[in-house]
Order: sequence, then C-alpha cells, then structure tokens
Amino acid sequence: MNTIDHILAKAVEGTRLTPDEGLALFACRDLHKLGRAAHAVTTRLHPEPYRTFNIDRNINYTNVCAAVCDFCAFYRKSADSDAYVLSREELYKKIEETIALGGDQVLMQGGMHPSLKLEWYEELLRDLKARFPTVNLHAFSPPEIWHFHKINKLPLETVLKRLKDAGLGSLPGGGGEILVDRVRKELTKGKALASEWLDVCRVWHTLGGKGTCTMMFGHIETEAERVEHLTRLRDLQDETGGFTAFICWTMQPGHKMADFPEMGAFEYLRTQAISRLYLDNIPNIQSSWVTQGGKIGQVALFFGANDMGSLMIEENVVASAGTVHYLTLEEIKRSIREAGWEPRQRNVFYQLIDEGSVPHSEPRPTGGSAQVPHTSLPVLN
Repeated sequence: MNTIDHILAKAVEGTRLTPDEGLALFACRDLHKLGRAAHAVTTRLHPEPYRTFNIDRNINYTNVCAAVCDFCAFYRKSADSDAYVLSREELYKKIEETIALGGDQVLMQGGMHPSLKLEWYEELLRDLKARFPTVNLHAFSPPEIWHFHKINKLPLETVLKRLKDAGLGSLPGGGGEILVDRVRKELTKGKALASEWLDVCRVWHTLGGKGTCTMMFGHIETEAERVEHLTRLRDLQDETGGFTAFICWTMQPGHKMADFPEMGAFEYLRTQAISRLYLDNIPNIQSSWVTQGGKIGQVALFFGANDMGSLMIEENVVASAGTVHYLTLEEIKRSIREAGWEPRQRNVFYQLIDEGSVPHSEPRPTGGSAQVPHTSLPVLN
C-alpha cells in the first residue's frame, strides 16, 4: 500500500489525518481516488437516503466597507455615488419574497460600514425579528463582528451577547478566505486577521451559537496554507463544536485580481474532497454550485458534499466578480434526484423542515458499486 492509499484508508476508517498527511493529499492529482475516499466518508457520516438544500436570500444590507480586499468588486466607500444602505422597506420586501418562496432564513452581510454603531444593528435585528419571528437571521460575518467590536470599543462577548439578545440567530462563515495572516495581509487591508476571525467564532460558540465556516482558495495561498486553514477550523471545532457546515469555493478573478487564472472544477472538487477527508469533526459540507455551476455542484455530491447549499434567491458579491450561476428550486431538487437521493429542505441547523418525501426505492450511490458497503469501497487500488 502506498502512502496516499494508506492516508485515504485512515480517513475512510475515521482516523484523524495529520497536517503532513493533509499536505500529502494535496500532492495527489488522482481526482477519482480522492473523490471516492471523500464519498466513502460522506456515506459513513450521512447514510440517510436524502441530500439537503436550503432556501434563503443573501441580503447585502450595505455595500459600504472600511476594508479593501483585492478580490472584491462589490464594496464601495461612503462617498461613492452608488454606495447604499438598504431601507427597512427594502429589507421587508426582500424577506417577504423569501418567505413566499418557502424560505426560512436570510443571510445578511455588509460591508463593514465605518459609522454605523452597534445600536443600529440591534435595532435592525429587533425590528426584523418582531416582523418576521419565524425567520432565522443568519447575519454578520466574523470580520463584520470584529469591526463592530473595534469601532464600538466593546468586548467581543458584549457585542455578540447584545446581537444575540436582539435576534441574531446564527453566524455565517464569510470573510474566512484563508486563515493565514501572510495571505490575509497581502489580500486585504483593514480586515480581521486569522486569530481575530477565529476568536469571533469561538466567543459566539461559547455563547451557545452555531454557524458555518468557509474557505476561498485559488489565489495567492499555498497548498500548505490550505492545510493550515483547515487545521485551524478543525482545532476550533474540537474546542467548541459550533460549526454546522463547511463550504469552500474558488476565488472568482476580478477587480484587482482580474489577471489571476481561474481555478476550475478539477481543483474545486479535489480541494473539497480533501476537506471532507481532513475535517473529521465538521458534520456537513455544502456544494458550491454558485461558483461552479449546477452540473459541477451536482458532481460535488460525490466529492464530499452532502448538501446542495441554498436556493440563494439573491446573491450580489460573487455576481459582482462576474460569475453568474443560477438554479431554480426545481433544478436543485432535480440535481439531487438525478444523483440518486431524495431532496429534503433543511434549516441552518440541518434540521429537516419540509413535510418529507417518498422514500427512495433504489440503492444509494456509494462511490463504487451501489451494492457494496462503504467500508468495502474500492478506495484503494
């Protein structure tokens, strides 16, 4: 058995990989082998006859941002003619449309606005929660929370407690990029560094909160730095258990990084598969069809993902970088069915919230022969 096969066998059996082993997997170009191992792990963790999706809306309540990120084409400065902060009426309308389409959540992210105080965000959350009590407010990425902490000169715990009391339901994992300061300092200015991003999640989890974590790759990071990023997420999950899911996607070249070569499906699927093998304590992985398109998003269900992510009624940041992939709700469901599972709607906590569906009568795909238990998958040649 060669080294890669040994590492894959460890992961499939549920034994934690070391950072050196994670890096060794990044040296493996055998996409099929990585994918089959990742799918075996996913099947072990999620033997259920369904794969999930969510319906929510990504609302960017402001595009004004104090940070400068080389990859971001969305942010504006306060004095720019097209800078905005959405009115309450605009927010109400967007949430009402989301509910009408069966959604149970809105993902709200800025802009790190330089002058809005914490009281403005508390009032926003209270107002929305009073008007839409059943809608989960999945809001404010860790860099935004860190920004609130800095400009209000309040401890992180105080900021997060106040936001939670006002109606914050869960924390999105945006702004993670690569959690290595060399990368963050080179890509961004005025944004939370790695330990600060992690501290926000740590405090939120300590308060009983849940959230997601992310990785945006395919820019200036090395493969060793991808492993470092994954290790930091895994370590924090050991400590708090607060991450419900991991989502990774490739950087969309644009803005100051328009000349960067775009990472395609091979690198996306390879990295997601390795992430599934490495992140042994994060239960769910979402497919990133928004950046890769519907077909690759569907294939990603065989490369470590157990969830098709969100219908995402509205998305602005990735679209600003020039990537435009849309799927309807029926297309998401069809993607899951065609792959061999039943589609089920979930909330941010991965609780099923639909009325159930007809049990699937066919064997579940297992990455090799559908008749072979996952423990016997031909992961090793």
